[in-house]
Amino acid sequence: MYAVHPAEASPELAQFLDLGGYAWKPVAGVDDVASGAPTEGWGGAIVRLDDGSGLGTDAAWEVVRALRESVVPTSPLLLLVRGNALDELTMRDELFDDFCLDPFHPRELEARLAHLNAGPADGSTEIIEYGPLRINLDTYEAVVDSNPLDLTYMEYELLRFLASQPGRVFTREALLNQVWGYEYYGGARTVDVHIRRLRAKLGEENANLIQTVRSVGYRLGTYRWR
Repeated sequence: MYAVHPAEASPELAQFLDLGGYAWKPVAGVDDVASGAPTEGWGGAIVRLDDGSGLGTDAAWEVVRALRESVVPTSPLLLLVRGNALDELTMRDELFDDFCLDPFHPRELEARLAHLNAGPADGSTEIIEYGPLRINLDTYEAVVDSNPLDLTYMEYELLRFLASQPGRVFTREALLNQVWGYEYYGGARTVDVHIRRLRAKLGEENANLIQTVRSVGYRLGTYRWR
């Protein structure tokens, strides 16, 4: 069962969850995280950082922390965040698995949740390597210069996709379609934010592994003419 905060879920979110067959329960605050949790723990959570009151952000982060630190840590945990509040996600990667820009498009949110619930594929032992970067497709782990990268699911998927075709340039629209799995609905900034976060996690020395191709999109590495 999904925990949903704030308790007064927007009509759009409530309709999305009901039509999608998601079992969910409203969580008004930190106290509800423990008292309202199913015996087996929350099966996931969707938390809107801004409840519209202008005072909801701090309370929302308290709920997020309570969900993560509960006896059975909540996962997946997805945040709904307005574009002007994206900076609030900085340095809080351990508290959530992915985020979705709010207001959301139903197909975008469905794709995010589907990816988060899919888990890693079985049977693959392939390793992708490019320069100092090494990605294990079996364990969903990525390291750069032998240092593990602490990536969210979608950051990992974006890095894996770019690294699987080094040198090839992808438009933002193509990345949305191939990585997130839905058609382009004006969410180009989603790609830009994930690229920025990936570069930060790769570190100053390796941030240039992901290159911006002006007026086109992004690529990992440099194309080599044959």
